Amino acid sequence: MGDSSECGVKVMCRFRPLNDSELSRGDKYIPKFKGEDTVVITGKPYVFDRVLPPNTVQEQVYDTCAKQIVKDVLGGYNGTIFAYGQTSSGKTHTMEGKLHDHHGMGIIPRIATDIFDHIYSMDENLEFHIKVSYFEIYMDKIRDLLDVSKTNLAVHEDKNRVPFVKGCTERFVSSPEEVMDVIDDGKANRHVAVTNMNEHSSRSHSIFLINIKQENVETETKLSGKLYLVDLAGSEKVSKTGAEGSVLDEAKNINKSLSALGNVISALAEGTKTHVPYRDSKMTRILQDSLGGNCRTTIVICCSPSVYNEAETKSTLMFGQRAKTIKNTVSVNLELTAEEWKKKYEKEKDKTRSLKIMIQKLENELKRWRKGTAEGGGGGGRRREVSMTGSSVWWRKGKHETNGRRSKRGTCGHPVAGGDNADSLCLVYIQDDEINQHSQMSEKLSEQMIDQDEMLASSRRDYQRLQEELSRLQRENDSAKEEVKEVLQALEELAVNYDHKSQSVENMNRNAVQLNEELSQKTGVQRDLTSLQEMSSHHKKRSAEILNLLLRDLSDIGSVLGTSDLKMTESSGVLEEEFTMARLYVSKMKSEVKSLVKRSKQLESTLSDTSRKAQANDKELASCQLLISQHQAKIKSLTDYMQNVEQKKRQLEESQDGLMEELAKLKAQEPQGSFTSLTWLPQRTLEEQMENHREVHQKQLSRLRDEIDLNQGLQLEQEKMHADYDKLKAEEQEKERRLQKFTNEKREQAKDDLKGLEETVTKELQTLLNLRQLFIDDMGLRVKNSADNDSDEAGGSLAQKQRIVFLENNLEQLTKVHKQLVRDNADLRCELPKLEKRLRATAERVKALEGVLRAAKEGAMKDRKRYQQEVDRIKEALRSKNVARRGHSQIGGTTGEEGRGGAALSSWQLGS
Repeated sequence: MGDSSECGVKVMCRFRPLNDSELSRGDKYIPKFKGEDTVVITGKPYVFDRVLPPNTVQEQVYDTCAKQIVKDVLGGYNGTIFAYGQTSSGKTHTMEGKLHDHHGMGIIPRIATDIFDHIYSMDENLEFHIKVSYFEIYMDKIRDLLDVSKTNLAVHEDKNRVPFVKGCTERFVSSPEEVMDVIDDGKANRHVAVTNMNEHSSRSHSIFLINIKQENVETETKLSGKLYLVDLAGSEKVSKTGAEGSVLDEAKNINKSLSALGNVISALAEGTKTHVPYRDSKMTRILQDSLGGNCRTTIVICCSPSVYNEAETKSTLMFGQRAKTIKNTVSVNLELTAEEWKKKYEKEKDKTRSLKIMIQKLENELKRWRKGTAEGGGGGGRRREVSMTGSSVWWRKGKHETNGRRSKRGTCGHPVAGGDNADSLCLVYIQDDEINQHSQMSEKLSEQMIDQDEMLASSRRDYQRLQEELSRLQRENDSAKEEVKEVLQALEELAVNYDHKSQSVENMNRNAVQLNEELSQKTGVQRDLTSLQEMSSHHKKRSAEILNLLLRDLSDIGSVLGTSDLKMTESSGVLEEEFTMARLYVSKMKSEVKSLVKRSKQLESTLSDTSRKAQANDKELASCQLLISQHQAKIKSLTDYMQNVEQKKRQLEESQDGLMEELAKLKAQEPQGSFTSLTWLPQRTLEEQMENHREVHQKQLSRLRDEIDLNQGLQLEQEKMHADYDKLKAEEQEKERRLQKFTNEKREQAKDDLKGLEETVTKELQTLLNLRQLFIDDMGLRVKNSADNDSDEAGGSLAQKQRIVFLENNLEQLTKVHKQLVRDNADLRCELPKLEKRLRATAERVKALEGVLRAAKEGAMKDRKRYQQEVDRIKEALRSKNVARRGHSQIGGTTGEEGRGGAALSSWQLGS
């Protein structure tokens, strides 16, 4: 390992251009750039190592951010580059870009090319071994992108306490193309998803690790360097991304790991905290050496220029400013050879030998001072003893006068010679004993002071730990509050959706009833139309037969009249009366045929209206089915979300209960010694804060109970509405039955009327036939009589001509009526299959609507049962948690009273 040096974390800020959605929304462009290192947002300047505006190309980004780190890694240092920012801010574009486009590729593919370019230009005596790894952190689990079977890898530490991912696939590479193949293989397995803000949103943190080892063949010097290239997933707001289901769970894990990264950056930036929470997430654990360790680190913060994302942009810039204050201690990763290790060992051995000699000299000097004149009896020695004695006497007189007087009064217990020398020697021995006693006493006092310092330090550590625990509990309490709010919002949305769905089901029921009524009406109309068509065809056939007979008879009469000259004198009045009667019958038949044609046209118009209504009902049913499917999907997603939230809530409550029990145990086991008074005030503050948290939690529980009561009221009201609906449905069924009965009665009456009409028409036709026969017989008789009678040829000829003209006119009119009836009959026969097909399609559609309505009713009943079960489960969970909280509050109250009693006792001891 080479010499260490300190360097700061470099922070580069990059702004992307406005995207299409922001331009279509008309968002404002908020950043203002001042120089190459400053950006101003809403009047506040932010300074970084470099600020890259939106028009910066990928090559300039690489030259600014990553080119120097490649040289450092090949020089034996560790390096890290990672992109940070909100979702859709351009992190993946910065790190990866378009992999196989020379102008659009990002930092990772450019580094792969640049590393081999540097290697080709270095000394030929260097031998390189390059390994690459590619893995992602998805849902807080490390997943190998080069081997998808490795889905939950662990983080371990090597002998130098540097974290690494154990079991990750490592591939040796020897060219940029091989590196690009590895990147393609890993990117194909990475998790991405579509959100409202990004069509290709990264759902995981990807880490591309390049491990380079080099060895000089001549000098056997070995260097190694690691380069971490990290593409972080973006922080998300659910209100903007519209995440649901599994995408929402991914967003929660992403925000949690980014929050842990922010906590690590904050702790390193402050510089006052002794603990840095690297172990809060696997991402910070892997990047531990990159943040505050042995690594040259560059952070690229990616920002959005839109005013729509102003809050997230400011948060990202503040993160970059905090990260810029972090200092790393970097050193060259140098592996020493055996000769270098030997030289280092000899150097350290010489240093140790010199230190031992110095320690021996100091020990000898100390022994000589303690033995006094044992070294020798010279004058110099005695002068040192006397000077030491004088100093000892001065110290004794200044601080221990009582002991000094007692020592002077004492006797000397050592054998000495007479005279002044004996007195002075006795005094020296006495003072030496006093010095030993004082030194022992000072050692004891120093040991006591050390013990006190240790106790004070331990109390401070306990206080710091309690403060950290309190802050963690506060954060967990805040997160629990947010989750409770989310649960309440989800319950409200579920109730509103349930109301909407109930209303839609009621509307569909009403529509189904209306469709049933219309179907019954259409069925009756179809039956009437069929019977009328049959009757009309029958009448048309009979009319055609009668007309054919009349035409045949008239042709016979015309032939008879044309071959002989008839002479009619007396019977002209009778013939006119008979022709008048025939004309009346014919006109009556024409009016009846016209009425039948008019009624058939009315029925056709009614059937067309009915078909249009059926088409409109089909469209409405399709829209209702789409709405029902959308509501079902939304209810399913909300149910899954509620289950996840409830599970997390239970976990948080269990952890809070465990912490409460642990806190109670700590309070109960807390010593009441000399340092209790030092921790009394923080403990009391902690108890008050915990009491406040307990009160807030109790209020939240009461509010949840009120919400549950309100939901129960809504459920009762819904049950009442369902009962009213069933009652109305029964009434509608009764009305429908009565309507069906009334329709059947009317139909029978119409059939009877039609039968009477048919009988009347048959009688009239029979009468007409009889008259025709009489007319023919009379005409034959008159023709015979006219052959014998030759009177008045001119007058008979004129009357005959008039009658022939009259008969020809009637024949022409009857022919026209017959042709019209034939055309109408042909049209009705052509339209009848179409109308029958439409009627069958309408009946099938109505059956399909009834099936869909039944399915919708069953789905609504299932949703209602599931909603009721969810409400019952929430009530039961809240009831059990309430009982457990009451028990914990009683334990906490007892422990709090004991703590307050101990604190009062400590204060009394201090006062006494």
